[in-house]
Amino acid sequence: MSGEVEDVENRGVKDRARPSYSSSSYVIEDSETQWTSWLVPMVVVANVGVFLVVMFVNNCPKHNSRIEGKCEARFLGRFSFQPLKENPLFGPSSSTLEKMGALDWDKVEHKHQGWRLFTCIWLHAGVIHLVANMLSLVFIGIRIEQQFGFVRVGIIYLLSGFGGSILSSLFIRKNISVGASGALFGLLGAMLSELITNWTIYTNKVAALLTLLVIIAINLGIGILPHVDNFAHIGGFLTGFLIGFVLMPRPRFGWLEQPNLPARVNVKSKYKAYQYMLWLLSLVLLIVGFTAALVMLFHGENGNDHCHWCHYLSCVPSSRWHCEEN
Repeated sequence: MSGEVEDVENRGVKDRARPSYSSSSYVIEDSETQWTSWLVPMVVVANVGVFLVVMFVNNCPKHNSRIEGKCEARFLGRFSFQPLKENPLFGPSSSTLEKMGALDWDKVEHKHQGWRLFTCIWLHAGVIHLVANMLSLVFIGIRIEQQFGFVRVGIIYLLSGFGGSILSSLFIRKNISVGASGALFGLLGAMLSELITNWTIYTNKVAALLTLLVIIAINLGIGILPHVDNFAHIGGFLTGFLIGFVLMPRPRFGWLEQPNLPARVNVKSKYKAYQYMLWLLSLVLLIVGFTAALVMLFHGENGNDHCHWCHYLSCVPSSRWHCEEN
């Protein structure tokens, strides 16, 4: 009797009637749900709305000291931008961003304003900063939400942004930090771990891996320029990378269709052994990493004291610029 039992994993490609999903270069089972993306567009709308509120509060014509020049785009009234010498990204003043919830280590540590670890990911330094991040979110986030749903993409986005804020606070002490870049890098990290944990279902796996690694390397490379918080990028990426192993493994072929399979077809466990191992390891690293980082942060530990070369991860000095914190 056992000789008639068929292992669905070894039935061969000719028996796998799964359609290819061309935009992502891998195969999806017929019964796998394709979600409608609504959370990512709502996050984009929320970020734009927050930026408008920040600009309303900023009110450049009223608060500008004119030391750096006149407000830009003055026809916008109180929504006009700070002088380009002060903010070249067409946005508010740093004091306004700080008042609205920008990440500031001193306030997080000494004034117990831990909420800034979350609020900073909804703020942007200017129109250029906002547009660049929101375009990235649309291109990356919608794809992930369509395949894995709003709950998982929401968890990855928020926790990655939180992780990026924690790492930034541990290493950057004299600057404020704003932006959704940590959360966006978390989505990139989750895409990479999703590719790894679901390796066997990809058709062009090597090409997909190389493409993703090049994109990640270029974006992290940009982070070594001055005035870019690469610690937020790295923290968000590592958080998203680990969460991807926990939230984004796909069931082995045949599991979702098991009720409709003939009795002779033997479907093993829902996931493969290596997926379970990566899930457990990543979960442990997430818990330990967040716990250790938060303990260090609220005990006033300076990450630079424990890693004397880590500052090069965020800015590499050259003849064209300096990396001193302003």
